Amino acid sequence: MNADAFRHFYDYHFAENRSIWDNYVTQLSQEQFTQEMNYSHGSVRAQIVHLMSVDEVWFSELQGVEPSEPFPSASLDDRDDIRAHWDSVEQGMRAYLAQLRDDMLFDKPIEEPEEDKALVVWQVLLHVVNHGTDHRAQLLRLLNDLGLETVSQDYIFYVYDNP
Repeated sequence: MNADAFRHFYDYHFAENRSIWDNYVTQLSQEQFTQEMNYSHGSVRAQIVHLMSVDEVWFSELQGVEPSEPFPSASLDDRDDIRAHWDSVEQGMRAYLAQLRDDMLFDKPIEEPEEDKALVVWQVLLHVVNHGTDHRAQLLRLLNDLGLETVSQDYIFYVYDNP
């Protein structure tokens, strides 16, 4: 386990997030994008906002900083604003990962909340990508339910194309 392996793993995470957006979300009508679904966090929009918000919260905790204000309520459905915010979250994550060193992987930098204090950096980093994979799978199901033909997001396929 080393910092370069985590950077590669996060390149996968970011590529799959972008793929969901570029290949599927952009095809949806506004009605489909915000349509309430009785699954996970609800609409495609709500799933995406949840995914990027959780990424931001965990990386803020790793750095000991307050996350930004939660993304505006579902009444603000501007995809350009959402994409811009998601890009900003990704840039912050990439900045953290760029300075990540092997010796930092066993640090316990989180001070709040109490239940996260014992977590070491590598555990949090694995969790964030695993959480993203879970919610992308949920998004792919929602997108399929909305009539789009989706494809796999398996990490191994990313590795084949990005050794």
